[in-house]
Amino acid sequence: MLTVDTLLIFIGLFFLTVAAIGVIRLPDVFSRSHALGITDTLGNFFVLTGVAFYQGLTLADVKIFLILLALWHLNPVISHATLRAALRNGVRPWIKEKK
Repeated sequence: MLTVDTLLIFIGLFFLTVAAIGVIRLPDVFSRSHALGITDTLGNFFVLTGVAFYQGLTLADVKIFLILLALWHLNPVISHATLRAALRNGVRPWIKEKK
């Protein structure tokens, strides 16, 4: 039987798998960053929350939630900085060629 902690970890692994597939399949840095922006944040949130529930109420939970807080704020900032640097260096978004 699935417990709450196992379910949260599996949900997080699903989002992280979708992010990995997006990085492999999408054509340019802008599309890849879009795939990673939300799915990576959600995947980390669910996996770390599942780990916190699995361990029970300990000091490690405080550390896990501090890591979650940092990731929650830093992932969008890192995505934005990466895309801004790509634009400033002349990388243009991919455009589908007309047939």
